[in-house]
Amino acid sequence: MAEVRLRPAVRGDLPRLTEIYNYYVVNTPITFDLKPLTVHQRARWFDEHAGKGRHQMFVAEDAGRVVGYACTGPFRDKAAYDTSVETSIYCAHDAKGRGIGGMLYRALFDALENEDIHRLLAGITIPNDASIKLHRRFGFTEVGVFSECGRKLGGYWDVVWMQRPLRLAAVP
Repeated sequence: MAEVRLRPAVRGDLPRLTEIYNYYVVNTPITFDLKPLTVHQRARWFDEHAGKGRHQMFVAEDAGRVVGYACTGPFRDKAAYDTSVETSIYCAHDAKGRGIGGMLYRALFDALENEDIHRLLAGITIPNDASIKLHRRFGFTEVGVFSECGRKLGGYWDVVWMQRPLRLAAVP
């Protein structure tokens, strides 16, 4: 296995990010998009998540190929929510189980340390034991479940919401 390199996302990554995401659109209930998206359709999303400040995106590269990304973006479109950001993380389906998600979250959360963020929020379609385990490892706690809130692949799916403060108290 080549050494995985982490870096901020750049616009040139968008085709590969779209490819990674579309795998989950087509094959899983993990995202509630129902049809694959084009690079053009994902451009606005990229601009909202790959900036400076509260909304940033990191990618993981293995042998020059992007194999995952993690980002923060707006939670809701009202000013009072500005200090709460929603996190998102996706690894290429053939790169799962290698610790890349943990590396990405560590880099992302370290980069956000001095930003005006109070809460990190994550919505996870369940079941998704690997994602819940990752979020718990990074200090997220479950705050509620929206039951059967999305219909995809012939069924209804629940979403568990998790949160954590950006700055965790030091562990003794």
